[in-house]
Amino acid sequence: MEEKDKMLAGQWYNANYDNELIGERLFAKELCFDYNNTRPKDLNRKRNILRKLLPNVEAELVEILSPFMVDYGYHVWIGAGSFVNHNVYFMDCAEIHLGKKCFVGPNCGFYTALHPLDAVKRGEGLEMAKPITLGDNVWIGADVSVLPGVKIGEGSVIGAKSLVKDDIPAGVLAVGNPCKVVKKIGLETLRV
Repeated sequence: MEEKDKMLAGQWYNANYDNELIGERLFAKELCFDYNNTRPKDLNRKRNILRKLLPNVEAELVEILSPFMVDYGYHVWIGAGSFVNHNVYFMDCAEIHLGKKCFVGPNCGFYTALHPLDAVKRGEGLEMAKPITLGDNVWIGADVSVLPGVKIGEGSVIGAKSLVKDDIPAGVLAVGNPCKVVKKIGLETLRV
């Protein structure tokens, strides 16, 4: 089984020494560089770059501010009406799904990769990836880190500087390190 197949299957794989994965990351980094260095008013060029970088995202229906980084790009889905603020990183070794009308604050990271605790195995370059999913109408405050395998339910709000390591249900405000639910905020207004 090739390393990319292992990555896509959620198994331990070697990302550091596999030429196919290295090439795909380099391709994405080049497109991120182009996107991040395009003048803000050149919307057509920015959309064209996003179409290549994020083939599963309708570039006309989302707004992504520079700078912006991904590892691969083809593992990212962002729903219509969503907004991604400056300096967001999608470590998309596994799929990252943002629902419709999600807001992501500046300096956020979505990290799908896990590394072995054993130093020898970690030194060999092994990693595993788990998907991240946000429901519709989720708001992620500034400086939030979302860890591998996390699901955040529809309409929830994650407070600034939170570390989200566990699933968060729909319709709640959650904050902290580690991120915990502090109150229900309801979903009634979302369904009107």
